[in-house]
Amino acid sequence: MSRRRYNKRRRTVPDTYTVAFLGLGHMGGPMAVNLVRAGHRVAGYDVVPAALDAARSAGVPVVGSVAGAVPDADVVLTMFPSGRHVLDAYRGSGDQPGLLELAAPGTMFLDCSTINVDEAREAAQLALGAGHRSVDAPVSGGVVGAEAGTLTFMVGGEEEDFDAVRPLLDVMGKRIVHCGAHGAGQAAKVCNNLILGVSMIAVSEAFVLGEKLGLSHQALFDVASAASGQCWALTTNCPVPGPVPTSPANSGYQPGFAGALMAKDLNLALNALHSTGVAGRMGTLAAEIYDTFAAEGGAGQDFSAIINDIREKSGTAPHKTATAHDDGSPE
Repeated sequence: MSRRRYNKRRRTVPDTYTVAFLGLGHMGGPMAVNLVRAGHRVAGYDVVPAALDAARSAGVPVVGSVAGAVPDADVVLTMFPSGRHVLDAYRGSGDQPGLLELAAPGTMFLDCSTINVDEAREAAQLALGAGHRSVDAPVSGGVVGAEAGTLTFMVGGEEEDFDAVRPLLDVMGKRIVHCGAHGAGQAAKVCNNLILGVSMIAVSEAFVLGEKLGLSHQALFDVASAASGQCWALTTNCPVPGPVPTSPANSGYQPGFAGALMAKDLNLALNALHSTGVAGRMGTLAAEIYDTFAAEGGAGQDFSAIINDIREKSGTAPHKTATAHDDGSPE
């Protein structure tokens, strides 16, 4: 970190970082690519060989183990499937040293995984207790946002640490929000995705109801998108083809955000509802609906494909209503 500049609060932040990027999957891989393109020094690692190969092909320098990436890093960025993966990686196991032990004193631990709020706070305390710094920064925006560098980051941590990682987040995202102390980023993520999951179910139910009542997809969209039913699940990720040409419904529900991930995130929200005593009846039902959807074949489809599950349970075959005529009416 030889070149430095001042931010608005006159604290110094580096122009370039050395980043150990751990977790190069569908989201992490493109995020790492954007850091490389911005001039940061990245050493990538993933336990899945195919992910390593894909990242290497995209221009990300990769290493054969975390020990080859972490000791020289200014920032250890993790993008893991669950909180248990994060905590286990931080601690290590048996004779395998954890990330906290491998890192130089004062290393910034930036976790972009989506995990339980309590796990995020525990991870932060582990990092701080080992003499490091910690920020949780889960993301929203899907694979398309990761590739385009337009993700939203919801950040939890000390203000000074938020300032320190902001240059990295600005490369990978378009909207960066400091939500509060450690764990606040995860709290914002689970609340946001609780809204999203419930909204997509409601939008999908409305379209199936419209089909049953003889209403065209386009007519319902034209009304709801400009009225009180307007929401992201309708105007950006519309679950029927036609009204929003870029939505996954127009490409066979290939996932921008998979059903399995929505099921996971709603269960994180469910855990938070239970731990806080909030009477989240809609969230509880949404988690149950997406759990069933994922288990019955929807795990690898976009979460908007829940509309086909609703159609089936409504006695309407998905293939009869999944496409639209030029005028927007269902087949």
